[in-house]
Amino acid sequence: MKSGKRQLKLGLFLQGAGHHIAGWRMPNAQSGSENLELIVQLARIAEDAKFDMIFLADGLTTSRQATPSVIARFEPITLLAALAMATQRVGLAVTASTTYYEPYNLARLLASVDLISGGRAAWNVVTTSSPDAAANFSASEHMEHGERYERAAEFVDVVQGLWDSWEPGAYLADKESGVYMDTSKLHELGHEGRFFSVKGPLNITQSPQGQPVIIQAGSSGVGMQLAARYGEVIFTAQQMLEDAREFYAKLKQMLPQYGRTADQCHILPGLLPVVGATEKEAKEKYEHLQSLIDDSFAYDSLSERFHYDMRQFDLDQPVPDIPETPGHKSRPQLLLKLAREKGYTLRQLYREVAGARGHRIIVGTPVQLADHIQQWFEGQAADGFNIMPPYVPDGLLDFTNGVVPELQNRGLFREDYEGSTLREHLGLKVPVNRHQGKLS
Repeated sequence: MKSGKRQLKLGLFLQGAGHHIAGWRMPNAQSGSENLELIVQLARIAEDAKFDMIFLADGLTTSRQATPSVIARFEPITLLAALAMATQRVGLAVTASTTYYEPYNLARLLASVDLISGGRAAWNVVTTSSPDAAANFSASEHMEHGERYERAAEFVDVVQGLWDSWEPGAYLADKESGVYMDTSKLHELGHEGRFFSVKGPLNITQSPQGQPVIIQAGSSGVGMQLAARYGEVIFTAQQMLEDAREFYAKLKQMLPQYGRTADQCHILPGLLPVVGATEKEAKEKYEHLQSLIDDSFAYDSLSERFHYDMRQFDLDQPVPDIPETPGHKSRPQLLLKLAREKGYTLRQLYREVAGARGHRIIVGTPVQLADHIQQWFEGQAADGFNIMPPYVPDGLLDFTNGVVPELQNRGLFREDYEGSTLREHLGLKVPVNRHQGKLS
């Protein structure tokens, strides 16, 4: 549906065991974060529903205490390449760390997936919050929060510079002249900075969308600066409408300092939907999910969320003050605020976190879900949502078969794709190659 009307953006946050910690235990649930057949099925469901993108998270550690969705999983860029061959239109977003990659190899990997997919790739820029990751990369300690973000800013600059190594139209393959590529369109980067020294050029050309879309998920002060400078899609966790509106307005107001406009940055909070044909059915489904939670994981789960040893506290006492640590900044603050507002004990907070890790949970009928989405979308609290099915595939099908048609009937969401690249889905322009029009 082509019109000037603002359109809702939808992403599928894809996890092979679902997002609810016990979702895999539901009677009809399938699971397997290394189950390629299932993951392809979920990607195709999202594509059939005309989602803008599917999104793959990542982590660089595991342990015996890790939750089902993350204890073992594919390396996501490898998986994205496989999904590129199994889908045709849906965008493909992947997480990769600026702390534990090097710019050149990541630029090459993502540019390859972008070309393979015909211009559907996106990169979720993360700095890695877990201090345990350092031990897997020959590092004696995890980089401090502020320094990680300084490195991230330089890292993104370098990657985007490498993505511009080749101007468009470099391939000639002219048999008559014997010229295969126009090397006058090839440019070295020559970057020398605090963290990186990268000569370039990159040995891969640009896709039809120019560069992969940049996604960012930090909600701390430095995280929001990085988002305002580079982010074209922003993933966030917001519980209350007014908090979401405040975050939305603040981030949009930060864009002009980087020469950007509000329509160049889409904000997508996470949303875990529990959908039923009736409100009673939806509530019973959610209660069943909650009944399957194993409280023996409470301390491990909360310690992982706060990067702090929670075993010193009684689970059935009110949530105590938790000292700030070098890991996540925004998510612990969100969880503590939620606990204070609802008067939670640690056990109650754990059971809330077990559902959606701090993201908003909505339980109801397709109409009720659509009402919530429309309220946030039209109320300047979100440009769309990153959908987090509690279990798969039925939890996703409940949304795509029930809620998506309701959103389409309201004129809020597309009925078909109008383009083939992720930038076209999102209404983002192809970035102008920095070397175009310049003398070599």
